[in-house]
Amino acid sequence: MNLPNKLTIARMIMIPVFILFFYLNFAGHYFVALAVFAIASFTDLLDGKIARRYNLVTNLGKFLDPIADKVLVSSALIVILTVPSYFTAFLGGWAMIVGGCCVVVIFARELIVSGFRMVAADAGIVIAADKIGKFKTVAQDISIIMLLLFGGFYEIFGDAVGVQVVNYIGLIMLATAAILTVISGINYIVKNIAVLKV
Repeated sequence: MNLPNKLTIARMIMIPVFILFFYLNFAGHYFVALAVFAIASFTDLLDGKIARRYNLVTNLGKFLDPIADKVLVSSALIVILTVPSYFTAFLGGWAMIVGGCCVVVIFARELIVSGFRMVAADAGIVIAADKIGKFKTVAQDISIIMLLLFGGFYEIFGDAVGVQVVNYIGLIMLATAAILTVISGINYIVKNIAVLKV
């Protein structure tokens, strides 16, 4: 097994570790969970660069890498949703509803795009990631990082102004990711609708 695939598998192993530290009740556990998430996200960037640079792209990597990415992000969004204070601490219950809708939109888009890619792959067609999708991923990762930071800061500093700012940034980036998700999803469908006729 080559290095990029080992990094991908390491990322998958880090997912339950991230979830464990997120829920363990000790001082700074959100920061530890954030560190695990950040390292796992970095391996995503690293394995792709190594695979392309040294011609180590394999079918196993093509299969595992997107799965690891989606499970990592999905796990982070789901566990964050299980802690209402991430959304309601400063904005009230409606923010929880909006946040939940954003997560559902992100999940729905991933399922639709994955479906398109599976159909395209059967027809020997490769659907490349678009720029909007990449911006969505960046917004998504920033939202998760900021919300995890908020969790750690909120435990220590309570409702300090700086903590509120971190929370607002996290929620704004989550909403931004959801909007970009819709735009990117529509773009995928419009550009690749012919795949369904193959």
